[in-house]
Amino acid sequence: MSLATSETSQWKTLLAFGIIYFVWGSTFLAIRIGVEEVPPFLLASMRFLAAGLALYLWMLVKGERTPTAKQWGSATLLALLIFVGNYGLLFWAEQRVPSGITAVMMATIPAFMALAEIIILQTQRLTLRLGLALGIGFCGVAVLVLRSLNLGGEPIDRAGAVALIVGAINWSLASALSRKLPLPQAKTMSSGAQMLAGGVLLAAVATMRGEFAGFHPAAVSGRAWLALLYLVVAGSIVAFTAYVWLLQHYSPTKVGTYAYVNPVVAVLLGYFAGGEPLGERTILGSACVLASVAMITTAGAKRMPSKVGA
Repeated sequence: MSLATSETSQWKTLLAFGIIYFVWGSTFLAIRIGVEEVPPFLLASMRFLAAGLALYLWMLVKGERTPTAKQWGSATLLALLIFVGNYGLLFWAEQRVPSGITAVMMATIPAFMALAEIIILQTQRLTLRLGLALGIGFCGVAVLVLRSLNLGGEPIDRAGAVALIVGAINWSLASALSRKLPLPQAKTMSSGAQMLAGGVLLAAVATMRGEFAGFHPAAVSGRAWLALLYLVVAGSIVAFTAYVWLLQHYSPTKVGTYAYVNPVVAVLLGYFAGGEPLGERTILGSACVLASVAMITTAGAKRMPSKVGA
């Protein structure tokens, strides 16, 4: 390999890691900006319909086969858990919970995935290290939520916290099921199909909640539209492409380091750009959750990254 080729590869690697570290970390603040003016399930639907359609058409142009009826059924089931049961709840919760804390709560997904592997897949056993990691993670959640702890600052909204925990559990269940369900072999086609199905399901939920009736596009500011555009283009299409490229060139453990960086980026952006509080409670709770994530994700060298941004 020539020196020029090596330098180009290094720049591609740095750029790709920068994208999944900082773009995915910033999507939590973009969601908060969007849900200030657009109903949450409707906003999520617009994001994933647009991104899913773009990925799906891109793969068709590249000659990839469209999913079979059985694969569409699997994609729809996973979309119900991931895009309605995780992202829909996340968008809804960000009306109540600061974006940085939302990212920290979503970082608990590896803990629930570990439990799913122990209980559902039975591919892992409960070791002392894993039990300690789970305990530290759940202590971090307790620090963020419980009012009885005298740590200064208000604990996060309980309804929002419950929604985020349920969302994390749903993602973990979907991750376990995805290993057993028939899906398109091409990762990008599989994700595009799931996003499309998720966008349709989110639109149905938005309709049942009456979100379309109270929505007036002309009343939405350019700031909110830019947040949605950022979520579609940067958060879903560009970052996902970088993620897939990295998985083809580096180990899942190395790529999975974004799970430690995203919450830190989200907390700092929320504080400096979003005016969100950053006190003892937030710092201690975040530190516990991230320590738990590090212990769980480094326990198995072949463990796949568990969450694709927000």
